[in-house]
Amino acid sequence: MTHALRGFIFDLDGTLIDSRQDLTNAINAMRAGYALPPLALATVTRFVGNGAHTLVRRALAGTPVPVDEALPRFKQHYAQRLTECTCCYPGVAPTLAALAAAGYHCAVLTNKPEAATRAILSALNLTTFFTPIVGGDSTPCLKPDPHAFLLIAQQWRLPPHAVLVVGDHATDVDGAHNAGMPCAFARFGFGTLGAQQPDLFLDAFSDLLHLSDLSDPSNP
Repeated sequence: MTHALRGFIFDLDGTLIDSRQDLTNAINAMRAGYALPPLALATVTRFVGNGAHTLVRRALAGTPVPVDEALPRFKQHYAQRLTECTCCYPGVAPTLAALAAAGYHCAVLTNKPEAATRAILSALNLTTFFTPIVGGDSTPCLKPDPHAFLLIAQQWRLPPHAVLVVGDHATDVDGAHNAGMPCAFARFGFGTLGAQQPDLFLDAFSDLLHLSDLSDPSNP
């Protein structure tokens, strides 16, 4: 990265929050309604990252259950347990507070539906750090399509190269590259990389505060 950063676009699951257990519990509650056996935490974790429809489709692979019928049931089960086990990764709140105090723009861009995203951020006292908050049903396209990434940069009136995407999944890395934005991969999350590589790796969320590119955002 050769340009000073002025904004951050954050993924949600696996980047800001560890939501694996609640997602697994909701998937298994949905499966139980069809008399299907539960799936292991590690199995469901591998299915996360491409939106609720894909998560449910993967969780029902090999069964005769229609995905479009099961999807509302999953969403209902998940809405009842959004933050039973879900928590922030270490260092998230103080790091976001430091970025906000320094004047950086911060947004959330996730393939999770917007209502669930906002409910989780509110329960974890993170909502005030982000403008905007963009869910998977907020725009016509899911990540890795660059549409939402570029909309956020336009809202901030920033060029793409001044916005760092932070995520733990190939959809984040691919989406950042598609939008012409640098990307940091959260190795502490539970997603996986694809063919494209990020510009840098984070071993902890607070590593963001030590990036050499960070400077006064008022002086691009």
